[in-house]
Amino acid sequence: MERRQQFQHTGVPYFLLLPQILIITIFFFYPAAQAIYLSFMLEDPWGLSSTFIGFENYQMLFGSTEYLKSIGFTLVFSLLVALLSLGLALLLAVKANNIRRGQSGYKVTLTWVYAIAPAIAGIMAGFLFNPHFGTLTNMFAVLGWDFSYQTDPFDATVALIIVSVWKQVSVNFVYFLAGLQSISHSVQEAAALDCPSDRRRFWTITFPLLAPTGFFLLIINLTYAFFETFGIIDTLTSGGPGGSTTTLVYKVFQDGFIGADLGGSSAQSVVLLILVSALTYFQFRVIEKKVHY
Repeated sequence: MERRQQFQHTGVPYFLLLPQILIITIFFFYPAAQAIYLSFMLEDPWGLSSTFIGFENYQMLFGSTEYLKSIGFTLVFSLLVALLSLGLALLLAVKANNIRRGQSGYKVTLTWVYAIAPAIAGIMAGFLFNPHFGTLTNMFAVLGWDFSYQTDPFDATVALIIVSVWKQVSVNFVYFLAGLQSISHSVQEAAALDCPSDRRRFWTITFPLLAPTGFFLLIINLTYAFFETFGIIDTLTSGGPGGSTTTLVYKVFQDGFIGADLGGSSAQSVVLLILVSALTYFQFRVIEKKVHY
């Protein structure tokens, strides 16, 4: 007869979890509930009075071509930043992993970028892309490209993508390099014997073994592109020219903090939360099925 061990339950685990639960409640659940409440209200700029208007804030959002344009830009921008930063980081990690001497120097050099705040990265990019003395602007001019991120929407988008990818590559590089170094030497030796082609061995053996790391980084990078690029956008383009580089997060800031439209910005926050949640759900339900742990 099987005998099971019984443990006496106490309140100590719940007491230890209480600080974390309070932090999550105060800084996440309460603001989220407040945003949902305000999205159904018409607030005056000083917050002294409010009127219930139902779904009018949401109707105004989806009837606005400016807001729909920001949704399209956010999706394209986030996808490009995530894919380019992942691809470049994977290439650098593979090259660094093949270096036998001085590997630590490459690691330190490539990870220094992570210490730079997004707002500072945007300010630095403003100097590099300056139309008068910018280093990158002069380089583009030599190639025949009259680059002007302050007046051309396409150039502004390119500038944002370059800076955002540069800022995120270091994080992806660290994870990919750790994933490559965690692959067993016996597996690598067996793969080298069975497949002499380096390129084919990478795509058939190494890349599938990196799938869990790549899936994790895909979620992290999309989240970064949606939210953490705010500082870069604010200091480099401020959503311009003509609102062409306004992401959903930056539009919440413009309408809520600058335009004092508390109800409309709260509705935008709710839509953004639903969009990111749906995107994350899609990744876990569809993409994760192709990942083998």
